[in-house]
Amino acid sequence: MAKTIKIDPLNLEAAIQTNDNLLSGLIKKDLNIMRECGGRGLCATCHIYVKDGVDSLSPISRREQRTLEVITTCNQHSRLACQARVLGEGIIVELPGGTYISQIDDVESLIGRRSEENILHPLTGAVLVEAGKLITRSMISQLKDTQGQVSEYLTKTTEA
Repeated sequence: MAKTIKIDPLNLEAAIQTNDNLLSGLIKKDLNIMRECGGRGLCATCHIYVKDGVDSLSPISRREQRTLEVITTCNQHSRLACQARVLGEGIIVELPGGTYISQIDDVESLIGRRSEENILHPLTGAVLVEAGKLITRSMISQLKDTQGQVSEYLTKTTEA
């Protein structure tokens, strides 16, 4: 049986089958949410905040807890959408603001522009470039290094 979740502040609703994860419903709504690790709970790209209905979700696993501990924007309401399974009604979630660096196809094209929103690190959720800040060539170099580190990390965890 499907449960309805609400997505704030977008005022959207998504139907998710009981025992399916939140990520499945968010993807169906074409929201700005990634799954760099393929839904294994190893990256921060599906990090969300549960504003209401935490008791209607599955408990946090050890793997999810370890990943949440490295997310700089994590708080007591944080969950990984790939790990949080829907068990009941009344769930309201909010997506963190920003764009993960791995979502940007051509980082070179950003040089000399102001960032429209925060650019986030895909493993830690750290803000790499703040919204409104000018993006310089040195920042782009750091962003490219970050993309390489993420790819390397995810390759290692896939092989393990």
